[in-house]
Amino acid sequence: MRGENGDNSAMAKPIPRLTADQVKRIVATAWEDVPPYNKVLMEHGLGPGELVQLMKRQLTSSAYKLWQANGKGVKAPTKKPVWPYGK
Repeated sequence: MRGENGDNSAMAKPIPRLTADQVKRIVATAWEDVPPYNKVLMEHGLGPGELVQLMKRQLTSSAYKLWQANGKGVKAPTKKPVWPYGK
């Protein structure tokens, strides 16, 4: 099912309201970690879909493509993250 604008936003989980400082920390964590999803989930509680939405919104298109390529080039670890937030 698609949203009004023809995108998949109707299916994606909305990004929670975050302060500018929280967004900066999440983006920095996502850039540091390869693949980025587990560490961001553990530290900030954002799932992969929410992280992708946030990164698309915050980064330029070329920076987003670079971030995405860095994450795809590495095999994910076999250990699953512990919920909630790494505790």
